[in-house]
Amino acid sequence: MKPGSVFEGIEGAYPRALYRAMGFKESDFEKPLIGIVNSWSEVDPGHFHLRDLAGWVKDGVRQAGGTPAEFNTVAPCDGIAQGEGMHYILPLRDVIAASVELMVRANRFNGLVMLCSCDKIVPGMLMAAAQLDLPTLFVTGGPMAPSRLGGRKIILSDVKEAMGRRKEGLMTREEFHQIECRACEGPGACSFMGTANTMSCVVEVLGLSLPGCATMPALAAGRREICRASGRRIVELVSEGIRARRMFAREAFENAIRFVQAVGGSTNATLHLPAIARKAGVELPLEAFDRLGRDTPLIAKFQPASAYDVVDLHEAGGVAAVLRTLAPILHSETATVDGRTLGQTAAEARVARPDVIHPLEDPIESEGGIVVLRGSLAPGGAVAKQSAIAPSMRRHVGPARVFESEEEVRESLAARSIRPGDVLVIRNEGPRGGPGMRELSIPAAMLIGMGLGESVAMVTDGRFSGATRGPCVGHVCPESQAGGPIAAVREGDLIEVDLPGRRLDLSVPEEEIKARLAAWEPPVPRVSGGFLDFYRRNVGGADSGAVLE
Repeated sequence: MKPGSVFEGIEGAYPRALYRAMGFKESDFEKPLIGIVNSWSEVDPGHFHLRDLAGWVKDGVRQAGGTPAEFNTVAPCDGIAQGEGMHYILPLRDVIAASVELMVRANRFNGLVMLCSCDKIVPGMLMAAAQLDLPTLFVTGGPMAPSRLGGRKIILSDVKEAMGRRKEGLMTREEFHQIECRACEGPGACSFMGTANTMSCVVEVLGLSLPGCATMPALAAGRREICRASGRRIVELVSEGIRARRMFAREAFENAIRFVQAVGGSTNATLHLPAIARKAGVELPLEAFDRLGRDTPLIAKFQPASAYDVVDLHEAGGVAAVLRTLAPILHSETATVDGRTLGQTAAEARVARPDVIHPLEDPIESEGGIVVLRGSLAPGGAVAKQSAIAPSMRRHVGPARVFESEEEVRESLAARSIRPGDVLVIRNEGPRGGPGMRELSIPAAMLIGMGLGESVAMVTDGRFSGATRGPCVGHVCPESQAGGPIAAVREGDLIEVDLPGRRLDLSVPEEEIKARLAAWEPPVPRVSGGFLDFYRRNVGGADSGAVLE
């Protein structure tokens, strides 16, 4: 039997006997055992097609002389879990990471192929890969194809914004229903540059998937071959002894941050990349995003911040074309699973659509898409996606409208009690306070649909979707539940948002803030019981990735 295999020696007879019950043959036990880690499910369109992809990967593994064995992990959808279900989504990221780690250790696989898509599954599997440090290769599921309605593209984020227009009477019931029915017409990750596609692109930038995998549409004909090629390559990685942490170098994480900044990627990358880096033994502070973002130009942006989607990015040359453009400011010697350096991969790419990917010397903006703010309201930091905010709202001062939960702000929006100029402060939505750091993408999109996206700001210790646009500041640290200054905000207090100055301030004297916090008591959690109680007690702050300690 192969040395180091679970099938090795006399003790290997027990697992060999069990594998025989599933049809494995004597020859299978002499080959590298490749774990096919699949997040296929029927409750998430991003993963609905991964069963077929797994079959093609296994074909490739067998072609290269390996033995594939598939198992599954859970795969939540942020879109489906909006509202009450969102408490459970970020906690599932760490559960996915732990479940993969434990399953792999128990079964002693020689190498791994991770099949994944969507917001928490890609980061969770990346965390597991960094922790396990085995030969590992990713196959991400790709974006769903956008549909068209009335001569324009329709994607999922259009549904959220249509909710606001419908509430304002700006859209008929039939028009609203048509958008709902046409927004998602097939499997794959939502085709805007949300967290799912941002993190799939990050996988490719880190060098953990074959070139082109991240942006290739979910149902593209080329998926069959890239899956088979991935299956063949993982067997070679096992033979060559190339482990995952070779790709998880500090320089690779910095390349990933620059990519996210350059394309206006999801603010949730500021949660996931530090969490992954921590598993790899690399310190990646929140400040790195702002430091690198200041001299990384924005060279592309995607729906809902522009008319382009991730399929357009693929047509433009995909991740590699962006890397070619960014080459002068990247670490070009970082490793990739296909055996070339990142610089070599980038050098072979071409920008096929300069309307999508702008040249470095003529960017859309001089800075990257994400900024980190600090100030009296966020001494530990806060995050905003400036590339999705109108220039007129990048500096804003307004009176606070205070809400103790997402439900409260939704009710206020439905009642049309929000006025132009307001700053909506939504607290008790951080990792501990939620618990689970809920995504407030629907209230944010409703603001846009109601025509308030250039007059009303939102500030929260929760988070936003990668598809959010408008003046939204999230990840306020320390969070309310930890006694951060956001807990001291009162109705009518002036709040100043200054993205160019990287400031988020509560215009209340410091002594008054301290006095308010001294009299403050944490509210009783709205949701409790089961795993969430464990999560609340053990989760860290958003500024360090909201990981379980």
